[in-house]
Amino acid sequence: MIAHDLAARHLCRGIFAYPLGLHCEVPAGRDTSMASTNASGFLDGLRRAVQHVKHGTIFLDTADSYGHGHAERMIGRFVHEHQDLPLYLSSKVGRVRGSAPHPFAGRHIHHQFEQSLENLYAEQLDLYTLETFDFGPADCYLGNAIDAMRTLRELESIRAIGMRGPHADYTSSPEEWERQAERFLYLFRLIKPDVVWTRFNAFTPAVLLDGEDLFSFTARHGVGLVLAAPLAHGVLTGSSAGISPSHLSASHALPRLTPPLTKRISDGLQTLRDNFGDTPGTLTRLALRSCLQRGDNCVVVVGFSNQDQVEENYRCLGPALTEQELGVVDEIYAHLRAGLQGDSVQRVVEEALA
Repeated sequence: MIAHDLAARHLCRGIFAYPLGLHCEVPAGRDTSMASTNASGFLDGLRRAVQHVKHGTIFLDTADSYGHGHAERMIGRFVHEHQDLPLYLSSKVGRVRGSAPHPFAGRHIHHQFEQSLENLYAEQLDLYTLETFDFGPADCYLGNAIDAMRTLRELESIRAIGMRGPHADYTSSPEEWERQAERFLYLFRLIKPDVVWTRFNAFTPAVLLDGEDLFSFTARHGVGLVLAAPLAHGVLTGSSAGISPSHLSASHALPRLTPPLTKRISDGLQTLRDNFGDTPGTLTRLALRSCLQRGDNCVVVVGFSNQDQVEENYRCLGPALTEQELGVVDEIYAHLRAGLQGDSVQRVVEEALA
């Protein structure tokens, strides 16, 4: 029996997706044996997700820039082998320039789109997203990008237009986040997207858009949300100790894990264990649930490199958190962002439970 809040959600324009999808970023790698291992683990992960999702369509999120098209090609291989599976395909454009003067110049969007279709073994994309806020000097390519995306939608080559949400490094100043919010609002009004794709987890600062948070803002405008990096690339599950910054793309923008910050995060995660139990998957469940329960217009996409990670992500979801439980998680996550000490975190939790 599927939990009510894990039934297919209406993201936008006729897209009803299972709320937990997959973020598919596969590094190309120079080592042939390593690339083969990555591909095998990736395909096994896709197969495992299909086994878990019995009620709904799996949302696969990728981009032409992920591994120089390698991620798209791996998905395409899977689609070719399983053409009867219910899949929503989502890709992005804007970081691969090629020989064009700019990624959004001339017909380059159409060129990249056709390449993505070929890579993905698809005739249509469900979501196509403008991946950056960079539209050239004085936004000289913005109009061209908007026209290209709307043409693709009118031709039904894509079902929905996406744009990036406000984004900056986790450690950026409040002023920088405010500038990003203003930039997002300006572009949002011109692009008029169907979906906003954004990174969201415990380290993402609260950003106000016309006085509302991102969830209220998009819901009021009838726009869907795709939330990426819900586990902060393993930091929120306590399993990121082996991650090297050199192995992550610039888009991950992880906070620098200095010894003091590592201790604060460790203390905060222990506080979560003390309040919710220390069984396997507890931290993963809390991180995913804190995103999944933000709104009915949200689909959460989580990264993976092998089938075991996919297995844990789908198996640990469990029942929905209560409002009180969500409040506790939010308080602890807020203090992780603020960098408070563990004893302060515990005090706030006790106040929230009182």
